[in-house]
Amino acid sequence: MTDQLAVVTVTYSSGDYVKAFLDTLAHATTLDPRVVIADNGSHDGAPEAAERDYERVTLVHTGANLGYGGAINRAVAEIDPEVEYIVVANPDVAWGPGSLDELLAAAQRWPKAGSLGPLIHEPDGSVYPSARRVPKLVSGTGHALLGAVWKNNPFTRSYLDEENAQTERPVGWLSGSCLLVRREAFDAIDGFDSRYFMYMEDVDLGDRLGKAGWLNVFVPSAEILHTKGHSAGKNPELMLPAHHASAYRFQADRNPGVLRAPLRWGLRAGLAIRSRVAVRSARRALDREAARSGGEQ
Repeated sequence: MTDQLAVVTVTYSSGDYVKAFLDTLAHATTLDPRVVIADNGSHDGAPEAAERDYERVTLVHTGANLGYGGAINRAVAEIDPEVEYIVVANPDVAWGPGSLDELLAAAQRWPKAGSLGPLIHEPDGSVYPSARRVPKLVSGTGHALLGAVWKNNPFTRSYLDEENAQTERPVGWLSGSCLLVRREAFDAIDGFDSRYFMYMEDVDLGDRLGKAGWLNVFVPSAEILHTKGHSAGKNPELMLPAHHASAYRFQADRNPGVLRAPLRWGLRAGLAIRSRVAVRSARRALDREAARSGGEQ
């Protein structure tokens, strides 16, 4: 049964998170899956230590920072094509007991599921809205523009789809921080689109799986903890523009052609303005936090 399942993750100086990831994995499934770590250029020795200290861990150096989706594709390429299911997860995930076995059981209940995702807890115990609708042009733009200033606006409320947070069901897309993917489905759409360096690659994957006839199934009986953004939150000048660039790519890809060019120009300009505002706001918040921390010492 070991060859039914493999696990892949991406590291970029992920530190102690990698050890917690591997230690809790032992309680997530009765299987003993192979784990492939694709490293995008770490300087902390954590991926090398993982390969040395854990028997079934294989480390692959990508040779450059390929981004999340590209590195996942590189890791998946190391897995025998006969392996039926692959877990795609961030290295800062801690697995709940039996969580992967729950996802595997759900995969049997949903034979057309191309991806299945768990209930995701944040460090403060709250539930992260990881199962969402695919953003259309109007709804996605409405959420992007209003989500930060009007939390309960109708676009965001519809997009997050939080009313059914405890129901196992098909959804538009699932958070790429933790996915069980059926290898057949993943290969059928050529995996992640590596043009997305960071962010939105999971939205794009879920959308393409759906268009190819597969389901994305939310499985709340499987639970994990995700310490999201442990590096992203410290670098808003890099990460927020990347997020907005990915949002533009997603909508631009789905609105091609000469007739929709003015729409794409307007979208690009609006997202560029929003990105600059978001960066300034995030930097001010980080500076205030640093000032408070310094004053408390």
